[in-house]
Amino acid sequence: MSGKRLASLRPILALFWAERRTLLLVGAMLAALTVLCGMALLGLSGWFISATAIAGLSAATALAFDVFMPSSGIRLFTLGRTFARYGERLATHDATLAVLAALRVRLFRGWAQPRAARQLALRPARLLFRLTCDIDALDSLYLRVLVPLGAALAAVLAASVALGAVDLRLGLVVLALMVVTTLLVLRSTWLGSLRPAQRRTQALESLRAQAADLVAGQTELLMAGRLAAQGRHLAASDARLAHCDDQLNRLDNRAGLAFGVLGSVLLALTLLVAGWLVSVEAIDVPVAVFAVLLALTVTEPLAALRRGALEMGRTTLAARRIAPQLSAAEPTRCEGSPPAGPVVQVRRACARHPGAGRDALQDIDLHIEAGERVALVGCSGAGKSSLLALLSGELALRSGEVRVTSAQGWLTQRTELFQDSLRDNLLLAAPTASDAQLWQALDAAGLGDPLRAWPEGLDTRLGEGGQGLSGGQARRLALARLLLQNAPLWLLDEPSEGLDGATARQVLAGLDRADQGRAWLLVTHLRREAALADRLLVLEGGRVCAAWPRGSQGFDTVLAGLRPD
Repeated sequence: MSGKRLASLRPILALFWAERRTLLLVGAMLAALTVLCGMALLGLSGWFISATAIAGLSAATALAFDVFMPSSGIRLFTLGRTFARYGERLATHDATLAVLAALRVRLFRGWAQPRAARQLALRPARLLFRLTCDIDALDSLYLRVLVPLGAALAAVLAASVALGAVDLRLGLVVLALMVVTTLLVLRSTWLGSLRPAQRRTQALESLRAQAADLVAGQTELLMAGRLAAQGRHLAASDARLAHCDDQLNRLDNRAGLAFGVLGSVLLALTLLVAGWLVSVEAIDVPVAVFAVLLALTVTEPLAALRRGALEMGRTTLAARRIAPQLSAAEPTRCEGSPPAGPVVQVRRACARHPGAGRDALQDIDLHIEAGERVALVGCSGAGKSSLLALLSGELALRSGEVRVTSAQGWLTQRTELFQDSLRDNLLLAAPTASDAQLWQALDAAGLGDPLRAWPEGLDTRLGEGGQGLSGGQARRLALARLLLQNAPLWLLDEPSEGLDGATARQVLAGLDRADQGRAWLLVTHLRREAALADRLLVLEGGRVCAAWPRGSQGFDTVLAGLRPD
């Protein structure tokens, strides 16, 4: 079971290694050097003070004693410890922040995959948690686990060698005692933290979701008399979070107690052995002082490692949730002219929404040539939006075959805008687009002239959800974003729904002007939208029950039955 948990860390470790391997190694080596300089500084200082005191007992030994070499060593270790600590902090944090930045890019790419995006959109609190707490938990893997582990290993080996030079048996006992005890304590702390860490994650995610619901829906909760109940749910989640924190703190205290006992045992053992060696004149007093002070410092790196073991529970859980998204491929963009031939081929396709009891689409057959405009009509629930979701990849195929030979641009019913500038909202579709290309897309969408009149132009900041724009302006901004994708296939879900007649005609005219031979698949209830199609498909109960080309009597009949402006 432990092996399976650690296996989830491999993609994260691979990302760390691929992004900043040199800095990671330099940081770990500097951390080990810092610990070694600290141990050597204390041991040499103790030896120097005691040796100087003994040498001063007589004039002959005082004159013969060399004070320059030990004092130079003390200065060297003092400066080395300072500079190594500074370099270690600089290297490790620079490497970690760079890796986490690359990790966020990879995760956004993974969550941009249609199915993943749809699932997370249903639970925005989970998305927020993945982007914040889960990613933050992964910095512990290097800073609180790998680096302290390397430093502790260097300290144990150095202390064992130094004490072994004083007495071989003492060095071997210290090595065995340190390794066995440390492994047992760390393993116990890590495994003991898994369940509280998982419960803490669930409690924190629930707390965030409930707090967001309380803020966003306080008016509705108040009107329904549920405000106090929501507050109680929030308090219960906070209590669960506090209980989990208490369990983790208890684990930390137990590990600290174990390492404290280990340090006391090592110190007492070294003191007894050193005293015995002095009594039999195997070593002198300064060497004994050196050995005792060295034993005093050898457990110092274990304090950081203890915290890392406690964080491993949270880190492994975060890695298990995040690792599957790291393998997402680079998004593809299709530039230039639309390809010749069919862009969509669907044969006997069946699909079902997650948790649904029946298929949303049944035995669908669809063929769209390049440059062809196809409109899907039918009553609500007939499967029109489900077919768009199937072609975009948001809905999984249960049976049949779906082939989409070109990239798609999808204009959904809901316009998603972010609390950012107009420019940044547009650059989501084409990150490398110039300002001239952005204005060209806005002009094609019929939004260029109004925005040029604004003082800040493309730098105008939008509020949450696109506040600052009217419904028609937001829709045209979404249209401009669609045009920037330059995709050969457009999936349009009621593009002018909810707009007044004049604004709707502007949006549809913008689509018509920017067509350039693209294929359309248009979902609509409106006559003004269906009139742009070359072919009408009538859906009923998830099946295509009729298909009418432009110019046929059926086309005109279906068009006349749609909702007018």
